[in-house]
Amino acid sequence: MAKILVAMSGGVDSSLVAALLHEAGHDVTGVTMHLWDDDDGRLAESLCCSQEMTDSARRVCSQLGIPYYVFNYQKEFRRHVIDYFLNEYAQGYTPNPCLACNRDIKFRALMVRASALGMDYVATGHYARIQQENGVYQLLRARDRDKDQSYMLHMLQQDDLARLMFPIGEYSKPQVRALAAERGLASADRPESQDICFVPGGDYRNLLREEQPASLRPGPIVDMQGRELGRHDGLPLYT
Repeated sequence: MAKILVAMSGGVDSSLVAALLHEAGHDVTGVTMHLWDDDDGRLAESLCCSQEMTDSARRVCSQLGIPYYVFNYQKEFRRHVIDYFLNEYAQGYTPNPCLACNRDIKFRALMVRASALGMDYVATGHYARIQQENGVYQLLRARDRDKDQSYMLHMLQQDDLARLMFPIGEYSKPQVRALAAERGLASADRPESQDICFVPGGDYRNLLREEQPASLRPGPIVDMQGRELGRHDGLPLYT
């Protein structure tokens, strides 16, 4: 029996992870990473990073009879994810905030916390697989190629892969929902969110206008001959 910390978003994927590991006889603890202030009005519009997310995860843990905790990572999230996101756009790049969150929050800060708590593994609801061959851990794509998230986890090192579990990487999304429904999990029918969690609706431009208005410098739109064709409101709005 292993001691496993399950990162729970309140959605069906991580809920089923907790259920499967609990059924397998492991000592499972559910945790949610609190990343935003509760009084941020944007939370009401988002399906993740909200009070609803925490409540859903807590209900599932109560159903399973396992401990549940909320860890506060607001400062780390602001520094490693939001500030990175804004700074990249301000320089004309298109950032990937989920990759930064996985690298610096979920698979760095959370792994450190798991070690401090004496946990053997950290498990998440990512659609990916881990295989060990000749003493080397390999990160593999999920069986469900439409849901595969292995590309978001490419930064993981051998020490990380040795302590991580992705139990639903063998299933398709319909199978995950069916298995959750069979177990009567509270999150079985919870809708998915593919928005950036701190940019509900996916329109990052409003966040730029609020947080980094100085980066939005208007300028000309010119063709290859240097003729002005129009004006733009700031390059970060178009990258």
